[in-house]
Amino acid sequence: MTLMAPVWLLLLIPVALLAVAYVLMALRSRTAYAVRFTNLDLLDKVAPRQPGWRRHVPAAALLLMFALLVVGFARPTAEVQVPRERATIMVAFDVSASMDATDVAPNRFQVAKQAARQFVQGLPERFNLGLVSFSGSASVAVPPTLDRQAVLDALDRLTTDSGTAIGEAVFTSLEAVASLDTGEQAPPAHIVLLSDGSNTTGRMVSEAAAEAASRGVPVTTIAYGTPEGVINLSGNEVPVPVDGPALRGLAQTAGGGFYEAASGDELQAVYDDIGTSVGYRTERQEVWQWFVGAGLVLAMIAAVTSMLWFSRLP
Repeated sequence: MTLMAPVWLLLLIPVALLAVAYVLMALRSRTAYAVRFTNLDLLDKVAPRQPGWRRHVPAAALLLMFALLVVGFARPTAEVQVPRERATIMVAFDVSASMDATDVAPNRFQVAKQAARQFVQGLPERFNLGLVSFSGSASVAVPPTLDRQAVLDALDRLTTDSGTAIGEAVFTSLEAVASLDTGEQAPPAHIVLLSDGSNTTGRMVSEAAAEAASRGVPVTTIAYGTPEGVINLSGNEVPVPVDGPALRGLAQTAGGGFYEAASGDELQAVYDDIGTSVGYRTERQEVWQWFVGAGLVLAMIAAVTSMLWFSRLP
């Protein structure tokens, strides 16, 4: 926490002096009372029972109120995360045959779809969200929209096919972002690409990365699966290891993040992290109202305890 007007903290000096004065007055009063009544046995019989610690509660509450109000005037600020009001997110989802590998139970494809569903549901409502599926080619399954259910339904309809066109997936996502007409300044965009294989067809990944970088659209990539992944083709087991270096290079060139996930839990954690980074921004905001509010609460406590215990206002 930082203060925008720390000079107001000088007012804490008189607050501290008030606290010292109160303590001294309380001690003097106690001493004078003891001197006036030296017969303690008689005093115990004729004097009413003293309120003890309760008599200090109103004064303590008022002093704390003054201190909190002073801090409030100093305009404290704190860093808080607030949702981005507008953005466009394109999810590029690999539907190549290698996603049928069972190294992640029940298979990569089903677990990835479930994690993507949770990612979609967790994004801020004002985000435009689109879906691109890619295998041997890439196509827009859902153009950028605020309709979350449309994206969820499209995820359910995805099926696997042969080939992996990662570069085409990026170009198709960029075209979908460019086609969004909001009638105002275009919102910031971000591509989240999940794949488990190497680029086997279409334009090169390096070409797509350079294009994304030139348009200022970050591409975050997720390498999903394990090196031991295999699929069954015509009765033969074909290895389908993850190509992490290619996806890492794409993310680095395009200014996004790179993640590796080898299980369903890891993949969900990746999506949660991406959702936090693209869904929120850190801002420094004034939090003086919390101190003023707490000060007013303490003022009410001082008034109520004084009236209830001593039948007077502090």
